[in-house]
Amino acid sequence: MYLIDLRSDTLSKPTDEMLQAMIGARLGDDSYDGDPTVIELEALAADMLGKEAALLVLSGTMGNLISVLAHTTPGDEIIIDIDSHIYCAELGGLARVGGLMSHPLKSFNGSLNPTEVENAIRPIGLYQPVTRLICLENTHNRLGGLVVYPERLADLAAIAKKHNIPIHMDGARIFNAAVGTGLDVKEFTRHVDSLMFCLSKGLSCPLGSLIVGERDFIKRAKQIRQMIGGGMRQAGIIAAAGIIALKKMIPRMAEDHFNARKLAEALINIEGLHVDLNTVQTNIFNLNIERLGIDSKEFVLKLEKQGILVFPRNPTAIRIVTYHGIRESHIKQAVARFESTVRDISGL
Repeated sequence: MYLIDLRSDTLSKPTDEMLQAMIGARLGDDSYDGDPTVIELEALAADMLGKEAALLVLSGTMGNLISVLAHTTPGDEIIIDIDSHIYCAELGGLARVGGLMSHPLKSFNGSLNPTEVENAIRPIGLYQPVTRLICLENTHNRLGGLVVYPERLADLAAIAKKHNIPIHMDGARIFNAAVGTGLDVKEFTRHVDSLMFCLSKGLSCPLGSLIVGERDFIKRAKQIRQMIGGGMRQAGIIAAAGIIALKKMIPRMAEDHFNARKLAEALINIEGLHVDLNTVQTNIFNLNIERLGIDSKEFVLKLEKQGILVFPRNPTAIRIVTYHGIRESHIKQAVARFESTVRDISGL
């Protein structure tokens, strides 16, 4: 029995074309005179996302941390989604490395409420930290790949501009948002001051992320990257795959979205499983198992015995992610294995 791994799109593998590009990449020293392939990738990314400049980093977590540090100074406060990856899954780097205070707000349908954001902005005074940054996430991971639409981003951007506060977006899966809505990615990015996106998820690169923003911001970000040990040498071997990804891998994300939708629609026909189909917007969705009367961690172990790997989201839900390498044939087999697992639990 072969394994069907639906834990994360970080499990996507580079294409043969990417691997060949990595072998033949023109190389230099990125920390000295610059690596020509990195320079090409950064220029391509900045142009595609409508920003002045870009910076290659090793991971999304590194990219978010660098971006937040470039916008702030220790003791500042940031307004952030309490369910966001930066707040929940990046080991407290905001506080530990940045010396920053977080003002977490609850998101609704993947987005912060503009009125609540404005109410959270502190007046400048003698006793309070200064609100220096607003952090958003798009698509929203923990809420099941939800898209934050440009209209909501425009409302948040208007408040940020009114108070002279920049917005950073964790756009790890921003191209999923663009493909899922059929909009140009610039429709999302024009509302934020900086954005990080991952090459190593739906874009299928072996590693790497990019930060985009104004030229002065990227200059500060590069200094911070060096400070935390992220300076690279012949990084063209990373960038070469990224160039292929940005030129050729974005449209195929629609296949991942199709497979996620098809799987979700099939799973809701299994008694005891539930998915809110309105939330299946991209390549991630949360499957509710509450009616099975079993903890999600135990359910995950039972699925593993059937050759299915998934991620427990909370005690009553699991996360399912589709990506390059998960084909329609895998979806059909996954449904059969879910059915078998539920039958075992129900004693049928």
